[in-house]
Amino acid sequence: MLYRELGKTGKKVSILGFGCMRFPHFEKDEKKIDEKQATKMLRYAIDNGLNYVDTAYPYHGGMSEPFVGRALRDGYREKVFLATKLPTWLIKSREDMDKYLNEQLKKLQTDCVDFYLIHTLNRKLWEDAVENGIYDFMDEVIKDGRVKHIGFSFHDHIDVFKEIVDAYPWEFCQIQFNYVDLEYQAGLEGLMYARERGLGVIVMEPLRGGKLASDIPCDVQKIWDRARIKKTAAEWALKYIWNYPEVDIILSGMSDLSQVKENILSAGRGYPDSLSSQEINALDKVSNIYKSKIKVDCTLCKYCMPCPVGVNIPICFNIYNNAFIFENIGDAKRQYNSLLKKEVMASECVECGKCEEACPQFIPIIKKLKDVSALLEDQGC
Repeated sequence: MLYRELGKTGKKVSILGFGCMRFPHFEKDEKKIDEKQATKMLRYAIDNGLNYVDTAYPYHGGMSEPFVGRALRDGYREKVFLATKLPTWLIKSREDMDKYLNEQLKKLQTDCVDFYLIHTLNRKLWEDAVENGIYDFMDEVIKDGRVKHIGFSFHDHIDVFKEIVDAYPWEFCQIQFNYVDLEYQAGLEGLMYARERGLGVIVMEPLRGGKLASDIPCDVQKIWDRARIKKTAAEWALKYIWNYPEVDIILSGMSDLSQVKENILSAGRGYPDSLSSQEINALDKVSNIYKSKIKVDCTLCKYCMPCPVGVNIPICFNIYNNAFIFENIGDAKRQYNSLLKKEVMASECVECGKCEEACPQFIPIIKKLKDVSALLEDQGC
């Protein structure tokens, strides 16, 4: 296992962190974690040098934190840095912040959290958090010892990211980053902006929800097959990110022991600035292939939102694009119809045009939503 210093915290962290949101579970119910297998996975990772464990209030339907608390018994809590997150969408007052943190500490069976993140920040959630007293909360929890280091996780446009970075003396941040999404949300620009200001950087979604490691299109697989040094698709994606010295940790939501073992082996080779020019060229080619399959040039900036009738335009386009990027329309249809409620689907568009007026990419949103509906929605009788 390799280690890097996490920004201003000064802590030496394993470059692979365990994201506790995709453990094996029973009966297709994510709340029913297979604790025997999941404990084996987590402890194997720790025994092999992983020292950063990341969970959050909503993971596994609220069952991740209690499970992690149990899995870190028998001396394992002392071997790791434990991270969890404030559920910002549930916060209605300053008192709520203390309530949820104290609840989390109890679930995790610990007196303090090493790394506490203000979860899933976008402009609205950040503004609400500020109004409800987030600055006072962060100062207090550091002072009273319930939290050792404060950071945030992010899901919005780069301009919002910079505003949040500059708003508080954060020690670290967590962003989505992979070799396809270099300009998505904070992206590469945000990675560099955070590092210039001394923040540690944790990367989530390194495999784009696992899709860069499975459902590999034939033209992508041909490039991997021609590479002089053979790697799995997952290792290509991870090593691309570790190649940036500005990245401190990659979080992986591993769901079986074989994934844990594979990623730990990769983490032993995850040196910064270690990819050859030929390897970087191969990754660039693969990135361009994936991008060429995108049908709607949506950057998920959300300027089109909120839709007056409630259509979730960015999510509709994201799932639609994934159907073509990963050449799996069936999987996209299942995701679309199982995850989205009827009232947010593309077919609910009333063609008011407000979204098109707001879109900085000048996307013909009304027409594209019809394409989404035709391809993905269950049409019934």
